[in-house]
Amino acid sequence: MTVESLSVFPGVFDPYLSASIMGRAQAKGIFSFRAHDLRDWTHDRHRTVDDAPFGGGQGMLMKPAPIFEAVRDIASEGPRPHVVFFTPCGEPFTQRVAERLSAEERILFVCGRYEGMDERAYSLADECLSLGDYVLTGGELAALVVTDAVVRLLPGALGDEMSPVDESFSTAGLLEYAQYTRPATYEGLSVPGVLLSGDHAAVDAWRRKSAVERTARWRPDLLAAAELSDEERDLARRLMGQDARGDC
Repeated sequence: MTVESLSVFPGVFDPYLSASIMGRAQAKGIFSFRAHDLRDWTHDRHRTVDDAPFGGGQGMLMKPAPIFEAVRDIASEGPRPHVVFFTPCGEPFTQRVAERLSAEERILFVCGRYEGMDERAYSLADECLSLGDYVLTGGELAALVVTDAVVRLLPGALGDEMSPVDESFSTAGLLEYAQYTRPATYEGLSVPGVLLSGDHAAVDAWRRKSAVERTARWRPDLLAAAELSDEERDLARRLMGQDARGDC
């Protein structure tokens, strides 16, 4: 996979993507990353990428011309990239979206700044994403978040090939089960005995129940779409203090 970004601050990506799992994945050739400087597609001596909005208002908007030129030039080099913009109007970014994006051969993230960008630029997008109901200074951090979530799903990116499968949001739409490590008892708090039993079937059953319980307590909004048995859905309802006839 090839991942690219288009940004007025291309230098912010390398420190993170060259470290830890992302750095090892690049070293192994699992993915490659390239940051493009949007200012390279400007034509004035000040390398201007923004201007005042028509109709007045706060702040400055990113101009359409550099974005159009840059995306078209970048796309002409090699396989056409899947172009992603970030905007509050976009589809919420979820693990399912990350899984879908992990099948792309080449992705180009277009990172906004200032008060946003000229609306016409969004016509270049194959899709628009939103990380959540909050505002960031720029799209670079969003691009890093999505890159991390996508790359770790690629074969070989993680040491344990099952790691991206047995995680929150990947297991039937539930939060991941509670986990423990040594020592078995610490400051009076003990690891559940079943995890020390060596009974793999019992451990699997406990982990599934733990995932349902944690989701019901902390993210009940996920339960409507979760893959649950009738018994598990009844357990979730009880934990949320709802009538057994209601919907989770």
